[in-house]
Amino acid sequence: MSALFDVILPVFLVVGFGYVVCWRQMLSEVAVDGIMRFAQNFAVPVLLFQAIAKLDLGANFDPFLLLAFYIGAFLSFATGLSAAYYWLKRPIEDSIAIGFVCLFSNSLLLGIPITERAYGPEALLGNFTIISIHSPLLYTFGITAMEFARAHGKNLSIGRVALRALSGVLHTPLVIGILCGLVMNLLTQAGLVMPEGFWGAVKMLASAALPSALFALGGVLYRYRPEGEMRAIAICCAASLLLHPGVTYLMGKLFGLGVAEMRSAVVTASMAPGVNAYLFASLYGVAKRVAASAVLVATALSILTIWFWLSVLP
Repeated sequence: MSALFDVILPVFLVVGFGYVVCWRQMLSEVAVDGIMRFAQNFAVPVLLFQAIAKLDLGANFDPFLLLAFYIGAFLSFATGLSAAYYWLKRPIEDSIAIGFVCLFSNSLLLGIPITERAYGPEALLGNFTIISIHSPLLYTFGITAMEFARAHGKNLSIGRVALRALSGVLHTPLVIGILCGLVMNLLTQAGLVMPEGFWGAVKMLASAALPSALFALGGVLYRYRPEGEMRAIAICCAASLLLHPGVTYLMGKLFGLGVAEMRSAVVTASMAPGVNAYLFASLYGVAKRVAASAVLVATALSILTIWFWLSVLP
């Protein structure tokens, strides 16, 4: 019970505060979008820069951690896509968008604060390892799958589409923050010493990332309404909240992950779909109502599933 009140509730209270502020029209949609842009385009990239710059790459890179997490993620994608296409008889484009909702967990805005509150800042090393390839890998995969499906496989080089998608993803602020952090990490290992004032400024900006992002997340979620086909929403919730962390847990046991790696992998996998899952559906104009509703409903339900996994993990 203490995990619910001490770890989970504070994070979701900030999200809920943003939701209530927008519900009561104390902030306009434009203002909320501005806060989210500040968080996603500036503060969060600086947070990632700081984390990757100080990460011990040799000690913290565990391929089995990544395998455990991403096997669960891609199995969730396949389940969501198959259920939507074969059971619900949705078009292939809709099915890919629904699969992407099952695939793209909110590893950053929810995964980081939950893990930090549950296990402390030192427990975030595995989270940042997962996050370092999360957006580049999943967006490249999703865009490639969607473009290939829309072209029906005719006169289309899947490799060329993947490269074009990856090129676009590499220009996003989050990935730029990760890459800059990697460069700084390598330069630091080579002997570069940055002044304390530099790291002080980085720390100040990074400390604003999660509170502003969680508050804005609540404001963004207010716009979504639980509408659309409830069976599709249920598939997204089940795959993202039950299947993904369940498979990740089993894979972690199979691969013999340590306690810290298991915590990072399973807690991150248990997060609800991120807002980017809706943005992906919106980008292609398919399954938008299902994606938006699934993000909202799964975020609410994840309070219980996160609580369960925190009680299961050592």
